[in-house]
Parts: sequence; C-alpha cells; structure tokens
Amino acid sequence: MTNKAVQNSRVTAVSNPIPNNKPFEKGQSGNPNGRPRKYVTLLVDQGYKRSEINDTIQNMMAMTVDELKQVWDNPKATILEKTIASAMRKSIEKGTLYSLETLLSRVYGLPKQEVESIVHIEQPLFNDDL
Repeated sequence: MTNKAVQNSRVTAVSNPIPNNKPFEKGQSGNPNGRPRKYVTLLVDQGYKRSEINDTIQNMMAMTVDELKQVWDNPKATILEKTIASAMRKSIEKGTLYSLETLLSRVYGLPKQEVESIVHIEQPLFNDDL
C-alpha cells in the first residue's frame, strides 16, 4: 500500500464517527422506504376530499392550543382531525414550523417569491436593417 493510500484510509477512518459505517453497494439505496408521504396524500388515500382537508386545516389553524388538545384527546374525532392535530402538535413540541408550513401552504399556497435579475445585452434586440 502506498503512503498516500494509507494516509487516505486514516482520514476516512478518523472522519467517520459511526463505527462500521460503510458506503452503500452499487445499486443499493440509503433510503429503502423512500420519502415519507405527505399528510394530505395519506388523507386522500383514506377517502377524504381535498376540499374537506383544506377546510379542516383552515379551521384548526384558528384554534388555540387548548382547543387543539381537546381535538387530539377526543375519541370521537375523525382521522382527518387527528392527523392534522398530530401534525400541528408535532410542530409545536419540536419548536419547528415544518408541519405547520406544510399545512398552510396546502391551504393558502406558497408565498410569492421575488427574484431580481440583471440582464446584460451586448447586441441590439431588434435589427433595423431588415
């Protein structure tokens, strides 16, 4: 083994904090179950209409934390209500906005995003000689 190969193997061994962590075989996936399904997709698969889902999300977003807890604790709450309450609860407990942002973008759409661009044209757009 050359000196450079020994040096590279040492760097790999030292920089990899997880013991026995090996690269994937060719053609093997690092995420065999795939990307997790979104809440709305799961609910549509259970027979809910998108308009029902959007209305429920919109109504539950206006609830207080205590009202949301009542929905979560209610044994007669629908799967739709429980799923949305669960997503909102997860966001609140983790202190992240990911689930709430997903639900809001589902109902209201993504906010407008502005992009500034500068175009430099070195040739005239129209040729008067034609």
